[in-house]
Amino acid sequence: MQLSEYLKYDGLGLAELVANKEVSASELLNLALQRAANTNPQLNAIIIPMHDYAEQRTKQQLTGPFAGVPFLVKDLFQEYAGYPTSYGCKGLKRINHMAEQNSEIVNRWENTGIVTFGRTNTPEFGIKGITEPDAWGTCHNPWNLRHNSGGSSGGSASAVAGGIVPIAGAGDGGGSIRIPASYCGLFGLKPSRGRTPWGPQMSEAMHGAAVQHVLTKTVRDSAAMLDATHGAEHSSLFKIEPPQSRYLDIIQQPPKPLKIAFSTHSPIGTPISKDAIAAVQHTAKLLESLGHIVVEDTPPIDGMALAKDFITTWFSQFSYVLEKIKQQHQAKNSDFELDSLALAAFGKQTTALEYIHNLNNWGVYATKMNHFFDQYDLYLTPATASVAPKNGEIKLPHWQKPILKSLLKLGKAHLLAQGKLVDRIVKENLTWVPFTQLANITGLPAMSVPLYWNADNLPLGSQFIAPFAREDILLQLAAQLEQAQPWFNRYSQIQL
Repeated sequence: MQLSEYLKYDGLGLAELVANKEVSASELLNLALQRAANTNPQLNAIIIPMHDYAEQRTKQQLTGPFAGVPFLVKDLFQEYAGYPTSYGCKGLKRINHMAEQNSEIVNRWENTGIVTFGRTNTPEFGIKGITEPDAWGTCHNPWNLRHNSGGSSGGSASAVAGGIVPIAGAGDGGGSIRIPASYCGLFGLKPSRGRTPWGPQMSEAMHGAAVQHVLTKTVRDSAAMLDATHGAEHSSLFKIEPPQSRYLDIIQQPPKPLKIAFSTHSPIGTPISKDAIAAVQHTAKLLESLGHIVVEDTPPIDGMALAKDFITTWFSQFSYVLEKIKQQHQAKNSDFELDSLALAAFGKQTTALEYIHNLNNWGVYATKMNHFFDQYDLYLTPATASVAPKNGEIKLPHWQKPILKSLLKLGKAHLLAQGKLVDRIVKENLTWVPFTQLANITGLPAMSVPLYWNADNLPLGSQFIAPFAREDILLQLAAQLEQAQPWFNRYSQIQL
């Protein structure tokens, strides 16, 4: 097989070639490594190689739907025992931190027969919608190297869109699958709360707001991987009813005519680009041509209040993570980025009463979405407020840097998060990505579908949110949209 031929297949397609003995797992690995050698110096998507492990895997009798398919995992909560994992943190990179055991999600991926040969770039602890960690450097967008791949699954998105692998591990706690899918022109599904496992290292992440899955070029790869990984395990707090049929079978049939609400307005009142509006308008017309009813409407939720509740919980949870890392590894402030220290300082000041109040609000938002879905089957918005930002465009505001350094020394950085500055901080964190947190807080499944590229050939995804546990509707619709407006051949336009 030539590299040009390798790029024409998705994961299931490559696995079928292996099953038919038209190509071997070893050959596919060599092609993936060749593609990585050619492109990763420009993309900076793969940061920790696992070539020895991959070569051993190709010598085994691999079975499963993705047997022999090259694969990459995100360097965040997707551990392989005995291999470095940094979480994008320069302190953990410095000490060459090793994972003690496999994550359950990794074990389930392994059971599909994948061949993992590396770990992908992510922002420090996955706390940003861009991938520019001090530890590893900027991850570039294959569609235009001057732009970012998004975050926090930016390395995985860059590697898939760039043709290194057809499918890669990802995770989503506030949009971290859908944001890079939007920026890199991929299909990205965030499953429902509890659909995929978090053990054995933890029972859940951020009260189930964070979920593990993959980024793919095709809908069927995402469906097949969810078939292989869904369901609770011994550490799980949340248990969810399994689908009545395999997702891979479900997508063979088009969905019934759906009633879909849509909005192009930022829930936090921030600007939305012409591209984001055009992407949703294009998608709405496509939906109508397929027989679906599209209505402009929004859930009765105060978007700014939801954003504040998300930020409060997110910062508070992160302050715990940072404190735990400091205790376990004797880390110092110099081991972390200034942004991370600031977020942790804000979160540390949250009282128990404030935290429970915010958490209770999550249930209010879920209730309102359930009522909203009494009227509609799905909710459509832009996945992101614009196409991918340029590298270095999203930075800690200059006015904050010297103040933060001074306040951190005094132990009073939390003072920046008081009064009207809270609104400013929320908007600065979410201006580029105001649409995705709703699905995380409510635990609803959501996806970004690549249906729009602007005049500069940069993609922007359309986000669909579905009722709880209805990944089947999302995947059915995505497969219908993929058939109506195929996007796979667009990857051949990428010149690296």
